[in-house]
Amino acid sequence: MARIPYRVVVHKDMPIPMQDGVVLLADRHIPVGVARPPTILIRSPYGRRGVFGLAYGRAFARQGFQVILQSCRGGFGSGGELAPLDEQDDGVATVEWMRAQPWYGGSFAMHGPSYLGYAQWAIAPHAGSDLKAMATQVTASQFRDAAYVGGSFALEATLSWSTLTAMMSGPLSGAAVLLAPRRTQRAVLSERPVGEFDVLAAGRPLPFFQELLNHHADPAVPFWKKRDYSATVGEVDAAVTMTGGWQDVFLPWQLKDYAAMRAAGRRPHLTIGPWHHADMRHGRLANLDALAWFRAHLLGDASGLRSSPVRLYVTGAGEWRDFDDWPVPGMTARRWHLQPGHGLGQANPAGSTPDRFRYDPTRPTPVIGGPTLLGDSASRDNRRLEARRDVLVYTGDPLREDLEAIGPVVAEVFLRSSTPFSDLVVRVCDVHPDGASLNVCEGVRRLHPGAPPEDRDGVRRVEVELWPIAHRFRRGHRIRVHVAGGAYPRLARNLGAGEPLGTGRATVVADHEVFHDPSHPSAVILPHATG
Repeated sequence: MARIPYRVVVHKDMPIPMQDGVVLLADRHIPVGVARPPTILIRSPYGRRGVFGLAYGRAFARQGFQVILQSCRGGFGSGGELAPLDEQDDGVATVEWMRAQPWYGGSFAMHGPSYLGYAQWAIAPHAGSDLKAMATQVTASQFRDAAYVGGSFALEATLSWSTLTAMMSGPLSGAAVLLAPRRTQRAVLSERPVGEFDVLAAGRPLPFFQELLNHHADPAVPFWKKRDYSATVGEVDAAVTMTGGWQDVFLPWQLKDYAAMRAAGRRPHLTIGPWHHADMRHGRLANLDALAWFRAHLLGDASGLRSSPVRLYVTGAGEWRDFDDWPVPGMTARRWHLQPGHGLGQANPAGSTPDRFRYDPTRPTPVIGGPTLLGDSASRDNRRLEARRDVLVYTGDPLREDLEAIGPVVAEVFLRSSTPFSDLVVRVCDVHPDGASLNVCEGVRRLHPGAPPEDRDGVRRVEVELWPIAHRFRRGHRIRVHVAGGAYPRLARNLGAGEPLGTGRATVVADHEVFHDPSHPSAVILPHATG
């Protein structure tokens, strides 16, 4: 029998005191006629009215939950200065305040995507036993590794988000989502040092952007230790459901959170769809998933839960699959070796001379498609990129049968470079019979003197973690691998001189050699279905 939605009233601008005396504001969405219902706590830096109020406040209150939608410090009427990623103290204080209210029913859940999900991980281990459930989407318990993916600065994502949050507190807040990416693009196309991009994009220095530039080298510095909640993921007792996307910027670290919970004996649910971070398509599904999850764990109604904990969309096949775990059981890691003559295959490479390419930071290798924060990350035809001289391309023969690859992807490349300061970008594409080369996954590794070490011939064995995949390469298609020295503006240019990221100006051209011979078997390692 269908549930009749409740009528909803909203108590706006409730003041919630923090430990340091700052007051944050929240709206409480109340289902009329329900006495002390379970609470859903949502903490957001993006406001609490409009779309957020409807999608998260009203939508769940109509189903019998009361919702506390709070604006984080420094935004939308909440006091204090904006403190990005520093959410533990305010979150814990909010929970303590909530428990003291006469309308609190004794149990609560947390919900929300991206930063809203990160704010959940900040307090989950400290929230107490009345935290029964969490629903997190396109997020992770720490953002440092996404800001410095493979050690390379994720310029486009960090600058666009810093600009977005700065604009949301000003007169252009309504257009911030549209303007921030455009202003970011204008900044990255300039020839100024990276440390000046915030002024070009936002019109003023942005403290958070500058903090990211200054504290990237060491995850153990106080700035990052205070903002990294990954070490306590396994301590979370609440039932957790996660929604992610194959082209989401946070997917690799979301899966690390899943693994941490599994290692601690927890049984989270995981859903990964054909989405990118700002993809509107995952919002409705994530809300439905959260609603079923909250009914099960706060109301005792498990009728809406699926039986399998892991559900994945297999791209290339266009279908959803259910599994018992991630990584998916029954997959075998197989090496696809770079071959002489720019081939790609599972056979060991024969003796050969290395392939060469030159990376010029004054003409950085661009990127087409793939994970970004605010833009459309859908797969795109990469043939224009493959025509460049600074991209090596290795292509396999047409497949004789479908090949499904579901799981982590790693590259092992034997590289010699003229400078110890360089980036190595590896990408896997699916080449269709008509020649279109669509990106499937990619990864990067930033190299420094001695990391990774060189052998006596100056060759380094470089491991690159690519985005995980669930993809069917169809019969007649070909697998293709790119090797390059950059992916601009998604990744900041490696100027090659080893100067500080924010202020560096000197540029050094990098000449690279990629080896593929019996002693240096460069390869991409794909998870094959064994059945």
